[in-house]
This record gives sequence, structure tokens and C-alpha cells, in this order.
Amino acid sequence: MTTKTPILPGATLGILGGGQLGRMFTTAAQTMGYKVIMLEPDVNSPAGIIADQHICAKYTDETALAQLAEHCDAITTEFENIPATVLSYLEAKTVVHPSSKALSSTQNRLVEKAFIESLGINVAPYAPIRNMADIDAIAESFQFPAIIKAASFGYDGKGQSVCNSADDVRTAFTALKKVECVLEQRINLEREISTVLARSQSGEITHFPVAENVHVNGILHSTTVPSSAPEQQIQRAIEMADKIADGLAYVGTMAVEFFISTEGDILANEIAPRPHNSGHFTLDACQTSQFEQQVRMLCGLPSGNCELVTPVVMINLLGDIWGNSQPHWDTLLSQPQNKLHLYGKKEARPGRKMGHFNTLAATTEQANEIAQQTFKDLKAN
Repeated sequence: MTTKTPILPGATLGILGGGQLGRMFTTAAQTMGYKVIMLEPDVNSPAGIIADQHICAKYTDETALAQLAEHCDAITTEFENIPATVLSYLEAKTVVHPSSKALSSTQNRLVEKAFIESLGINVAPYAPIRNMADIDAIAESFQFPAIIKAASFGYDGKGQSVCNSADDVRTAFTALKKVECVLEQRINLEREISTVLARSQSGEITHFPVAENVHVNGILHSTTVPSSAPEQQIQRAIEMADKIADGLAYVGTMAVEFFISTEGDILANEIAPRPHNSGHFTLDACQTSQFEQQVRMLCGLPSGNCELVTPVVMINLLGDIWGNSQPHWDTLLSQPQNKLHLYGKKEARPGRKMGHFNTLAATTEQANEIAQQTFKDLKAN
């Protein structure tokens, strides 16, 4: 179901998922004057505790879904692991963006890669692994090192392992309980970049500045904007991301991650049908945040201005830095260039995203120097 007239402030928006992305969507929506109803099974979720109403139930609970649809003028999702059938159910009752079709194309890595390739866009060499026979079939021909990843439900380095031989693949496949997997060749990387865009119901696409990313142990550590990639590569990545968004008939905010090899090849890595960790810089460094854009696209409003106001470096804050006490927030907040965002999670665990901070400065070099020193000082427990 779609709407031809904008959904204006005062209306009620629904969101599936109560993590940090849902929390930041809720904040943006409430700031603009909307009410937000959250459907999320965790009673203490970061978004649920600030939403106007929290329906605490499983995503597949039809009674809860019917309640959400009845009270919401439009519904979106926080992450792509919501079953596409859930969105199909809601689409028959109210406005839903992104669509179940778009979500189903991005929930499984093998389906996603096949879709990207169907658009004439290159991905890293890969092979599907569904059984031991698949490993035997590629043992001699596949180029190692590689990464084996669960085809579904993996994120932030979870459900994946580095492999240097076919024997490593067999061991990792067994450790993953022999679920459907994809084996990806590791690329000699020059850099990793991502683009966050917003596509309207009429197909108009607007872009935030392309970001340059650094991952540590499969989890995003830092994002620098503007990227130092050559302009030609940046424009090519934007063109490919637009092609993907059009191919999905996507409505909403979405991100596409790209690898740039040392040979200069640009390879699509992953699609995120939602706001993305690498777009958190927009909260402080752009005229419009990616979460306000999500609200605007969901409600059929015009795009906000995506222009970068200042160079920025974003640093993720994982539970690892908590140690036996709180990080040194006084050190972070003593720097006027730093903007702290904590997600309201009750328990800090290694690898768990607890928050982030954005460092704003006149140049990316200055921002990076301040951000990296701040992060080093935070960890000094």
C-alpha cells in the first residue's frame, strides 16, 4: 500500500525493531512531531524505552502486527532480518517502506549477490556452500584466503570466519552448523567506502556524501567524510548504488558498501535496506540526518538537504572499552569538537555497539587526529 498525499506530523509511525537504529529513528520522528509505536520482543530495548508505545511481542505475532497496523499511518523496519512475510502481511493493511520484495532481496547473501550481478555490477568472487560436496567441488579452483559467511542472519563479524584452505572451510562450515553459507575471496583492499541514499516513492534519489570506512574484526570502527577516494571512483559508486536502489524499487533510506581493490576495481559488498552505521556522521555533520530522511521517505515528504556542513570522523564505541568501569566520558566531552551518542543499552559486552561519537573539524586530518586520541584515552581504564 502506498500514499499519494504526505503523512504529516501528528500521525503515528510504526517500526519493527528496537535497537539503536530504531532509537535514532524514533528520536527523529518525535522531533518532527510524529508519534512512534515500536514492535520489539526485548522489553528493555533502546528504542522501546523512548517510543510512545512499545508492543512487546515477537515480530511474527499476528495479533501484535494487526495492532501495529491498526494504529500506524505508515510502518518501517530497523533491520533486514525481519521476515519478509511480516512486511507482506502489513502491506495489505497500511503503508510499509521498504517493501517486502526489497527486503527479501537483501536478507540472504547469495540472493543479494545474484541480484547485484543481475544489474551488471561486480562483486568479489564467491561460491555458495550448502554441503560438504560444494567445498570439495571448489577446493582446487577457489583462490584463498577467503571468508566464509552464513548466508542469513550474520552481521558485525558474527557468523563468519577467515579461511586459508579448503580444510579451513570444512572446519568453519561445521562450526556454523552447516547452515547455507557463502565463501568470498578476500580482496586486496585500497579502501572501503559506503554511500547512504534516500529514494522517494516517485523514484527521486538524493545522496549523502560518500564515506570511507575502517573495520576491525568485521565491525565498523571508524567512518571518515569526505572520503579520500578519487572523484571518479566516488561517482561510479554512487551510480551503482542508484542502480541497486532502482532495481529494488526501493523507498526509504538505504546504504551500499563497496570494496575498492588495489587495482582500482569497485566491487559491491553489501546492501543495507535501512539507515547504516556508516551514516551516523549525518547526525551532526549534515543539514539532514539519515534518520530524518528515513522519516521523510516513509511519509512521502520531500528530501531534506544532504549537504555536508563540516568534515567529520565517526568512531564506534563497543562494549570492549567499558572494562570494569565507565569509559572516561570527561575526556571525550572536554573536546568541544566531539559529539557523543549513547544508545541506552543496559549491559556492555565485547563487540556490542554501545554508542558512537562524531568529531567535527575543519579538515578530515584534524578530525581524525582528535578522534583517534579521544578513543585511545577512553580505553585507558
